[in-house]
Amino acid sequence: MNLIIVESPAKARTIKNFLGKEYEVIASKGHIRDLPKSRFGIAIDEEKKEIIPTYSVAKENQPTVKEIKQKADKADTVYIATDEDREGEAIGWHIAYAIKRDPEELPRIVFHEITKTAINHALESARHIDMNMVNAQQARRLLDRIVGYKLSPLLSSKIQKGLSGGRVQSSTLKLIVDREREIKAFIPQEYWSIDTKFKTNIDANLVKFEGKKIEKLSIQNEEQAKSITQTIEKDDFTISKIETKQRKTSTPPPFMTSTLQQTASSKLGFSPKKTMMIAQSLYEGVRTPNGVSGVITYMRTDSLNIAKEAITAARETIKERFGDKYLPQKPKYYTKKAKGAQEAHEAIRPTMLDFTPEVAAQYLKADEAKLYRLIYERFLASQMADALFEQQSITFKGAHAEFKATGRKLLFDGFYKVMGTEDKDKLLPPLKEGEKAEIESIKPTQHFTEPPARYSEASLIKKMEAEGIGRPSTYAPTIATLMNRTYVTVEKKQLIPTEVAFTVIDILEKNFANIVDAQFTARMEEKLDEIAEGKIDWKELLLDFYKEFMQKIEDGKKNIVSLKTAKPIGRNCPECGSELLLRKGRFGEFIACSGFPKCKYTEQINEDGTTEPSKKEEELAGEKCEKCGSDMVIKQGRNGKFLACSAYPKCKNTKSIQSEQKTSNVPCPKCGGTLVWKQSRRGAFWGCENYPECKFISKFEPTTIKCKEEGCGGVLAKRTYRGKEVYECTDCKKRTPAEEIEGK
Repeated sequence: MNLIIVESPAKARTIKNFLGKEYEVIASKGHIRDLPKSRFGIAIDEEKKEIIPTYSVAKENQPTVKEIKQKADKADTVYIATDEDREGEAIGWHIAYAIKRDPEELPRIVFHEITKTAINHALESARHIDMNMVNAQQARRLLDRIVGYKLSPLLSSKIQKGLSGGRVQSSTLKLIVDREREIKAFIPQEYWSIDTKFKTNIDANLVKFEGKKIEKLSIQNEEQAKSITQTIEKDDFTISKIETKQRKTSTPPPFMTSTLQQTASSKLGFSPKKTMMIAQSLYEGVRTPNGVSGVITYMRTDSLNIAKEAITAARETIKERFGDKYLPQKPKYYTKKAKGAQEAHEAIRPTMLDFTPEVAAQYLKADEAKLYRLIYERFLASQMADALFEQQSITFKGAHAEFKATGRKLLFDGFYKVMGTEDKDKLLPPLKEGEKAEIESIKPTQHFTEPPARYSEASLIKKMEAEGIGRPSTYAPTIATLMNRTYVTVEKKQLIPTEVAFTVIDILEKNFANIVDAQFTARMEEKLDEIAEGKIDWKELLLDFYKEFMQKIEDGKKNIVSLKTAKPIGRNCPECGSELLLRKGRFGEFIACSGFPKCKYTEQINEDGTTEPSKKEEELAGEKCEKCGSDMVIKQGRNGKFLACSAYPKCKNTKSIQSEQKTSNVPCPKCGGTLVWKQSRRGAFWGCENYPECKFISKFEPTTIKCKEEGCGGVLAKRTYRGKEVYECTDCKKRTPAEEIEGK
């Protein structure tokens, strides 16, 4: 009997289906040996330049190890068949030690897909465990343990209990915090467009005025926009140029981990974590017409390589289903320009092209079928012919201005035959150069520049990949850790850093600049790649890092000022009943629940010393948004209060709050004091400067006109009610049409 050891029970069941009785397949259920949970587990001897990790089998894994060892003792041959990346290589090495076998003697088999052909081929071409890959994974694990085990307690002691600091986690968090800083510091700029339509029903863009090129911010105010519009209205236009060109749209490459996660997010609404869970099941084995089998290749990869036999199969399928015109003359090969594309051998693709999405829908769960269709169609499209468009351009020229209109027409759908396209043809009517063109409508429109968008999980992964932060297997877990540690929250699919995230990054930037530096993290990933290639020694890398890092830890213990006040205030949390504590944050003192992170209740401390729950209703600013007409509300940002449109995210208009205090020319009808425009939780109002001695308030600015209602004695304030101008009493609230008051 021969024994094959894999990680996953599902993977074990699938492989067992392909093999005869002479093979037994068992799962380790992931990592069975690791650094201890309760202590550092790394011995450092700088003099001897030695680093010794202590690995142990967790209590919950001991029954699994016992079962594997019993079966291994009875087996003729024991094969290690863990995943083909570095982590899989390291898991296999740990399994060998756990069952007391020499890891360098056990045959190691790898396969990129779990199909009968792939498994049999792997058994025929077994190799030994690659110690360079194992050492690269050991280096990653020990680096993360050093940073996490030494940095997390420091953050907890200086900021608040329960914080963590990780190597990849911290540099990723800095990306999110930096983006939020950009958003908070952003000052909207006003600009205007001249929306123009010619009588041939062509929308055109103003590209030149008085010989100068018009760009986005060229027209900066209403006066300038109106002046340009008035000049253009008097202009006579002719069609000065018509251009028609053909443009190709190239086929997309097959998926790798990052692009699969991004596309599944935008098209299916899947989180990266959900995408990887579903992809894992598709890889390890699902029901098919021929029994249980893996239907996609390995899903943790940053490679765009495709096996030659897979390309051949794709080309045969394209020719058979769509005809020769959809088949390019030569196969298409893709390469990744970025460094480090070595975690796996192939891109993500279907293993059986006859298992079409239509067939798969009868066997897979709904979400599995959706993701499988995405992978299947993307792979097939990657080997199809390019799409061909006809690009059209028309230039309208007058004495003072020049407009341009563009359109396009799909001539040949190419790979869109499989993937489909949401782009609709925007065809321009047949016109001739020299023809006169009349303007049907022209209107100046106000706009404001918008801040950069917050990261979504998908766009953050794209940024992580571009910066070289992490590898395919770490993207989704890193984001999940930031959420679990309450460093970020998710609102409408946007990642928003919490207050503590800013505090942590501020401290790390000042004291551990390399830990949050994306370039440093990327260089470390490159060094791990070099370890896997046998170019550098993993222990030297760790010792160099450890010495410098620990010096910064010691400096941090002395120099970082503690933000932990944690003084009880004698009240309990209204949400969970725990004690409320006075804490310090970036914006000063605030009140927080001692049950954090389970309870996130907080209160802000106002200038007058009063407190109120931080999660309060939005304060109305008493004015309308100049972009969409919605109410403006008062928001609290890093640099103080500002105004924002209540229709966010549809309207992203913001503006600063004027520092000048607005006062009324009308004296207070109660005491004769000055009336001041104020803001409160319930909205804006006019109030007396002599508050609290005088408590006169009015939502609308009062006049000196007295109310005629018997026994009232209040004053009238002019306002709009149901589209009409009225005068409303500040006391009895009786409304009188404006014409009746102003006509007397």
